[in-house]
Amino acid sequence: MTEQQKTVVYNVPSRMSSWQKTYPRYISVVSIGCLLLLWELICRAGLVSTLFLPAPTQILTALFIMIADGEVGLSLVASLYRIFLGFVCGSLLGLAVGLVTGTSALADRVGSPLVNALYPIPKIALLPLFILWLGIGELSKVTMIAMGVFFPVAMNTYSGVKNVDTLLIKVAVSFNATWGKIMGSVVLPNALPMIFAGLRLAAGTSLLLLVAAEMIAAQVGIGALILHYGDLMITDRLMAGVIVLSLLGLIFNLLLQYLERKAVPWKQ
Repeated sequence: MTEQQKTVVYNVPSRMSSWQKTYPRYISVVSIGCLLLLWELICRAGLVSTLFLPAPTQILTALFIMIADGEVGLSLVASLYRIFLGFVCGSLLGLAVGLVTGTSALADRVGSPLVNALYPIPKIALLPLFILWLGIGELSKVTMIAMGVFFPVAMNTYSGVKNVDTLLIKVAVSFNATWGKIMGSVVLPNALPMIFAGLRLAAGTSLLLLVAAEMIAAQVGIGALILHYGDLMITDRLMAGVIVLSLLGLIFNLLLQYLERKAVPWKQ
C-alpha cells in the first residue's frame, strides 16, 4: 500500500465522524434569531422600504391584530377543513393503490403506467376543469388537494412494498400465513418508512395546492387572505398570512414525525 493510499484509509474515520457529528438544538434557534435580528436592523436602518419588506416586529404586530380581530381564526378554520379532507382522502386512496399495485403483478401492469403518466401533470392546471365538473364550492378544492396528495403516497407506498425482502414473505408463506397476515405483519411494517416519507412530501404539496386553490376560487381561507392583502399592497399583513402557512406546515411535519416514531420505533 502506497503512502497516499494509507493517508486516504486513515482519514476515513475522521471524515465519517465529521459527517456523523451532532450539534445542540439551540444552535438552530440562535441562527434563526441572528437572521431575524439582521432583518430587523436592515429595516430599521431604512435600507429597504417597508412596503417591500416589513420588519419582523411589524409583521408580528400585524399578525396579533389579525388574530385579535378573528380574521386569522376564520381563515384558518376554512383552510384546515379543506386540507384535512383532501389529505385524508388522497392518503387513503394512495395507500390502497400503492399496496395493490405493489403486491399484484396484474394491478402493477395496469395501474403503474397510469400513475406514472398522470403524475407529471401540474395539479393546479386541473382546477378549472374541476370547477367545471364539480362547481366552485368546496368539492373542487378538496378534490384537487386529494389528487396532489394521492401521487406521492401511492408511489412511495409502491416503492416501499417492492423493497420488502422476499425472504421474509417466503418465511411467512412457509408457516401458512394468510394473505392478510402477511400484509399486516410483514409487508406493511417494512413499507412504513417509505409510506411516511410519502406522507411528508404530500403534506407540503397539499399546502401549496390549498393556497393556489384558495387564491383562485375562494372568498375565505389563508390563500384568499394573502391574495386580498397583496392586492391592497398591505405587505405586513400579507407576510403575516405567510407566517401562518409556515407554522401550519411546521406543525404538520412535526405531527407526522411523531406518528412515524410511534408507528416505526425500530427505525430510530
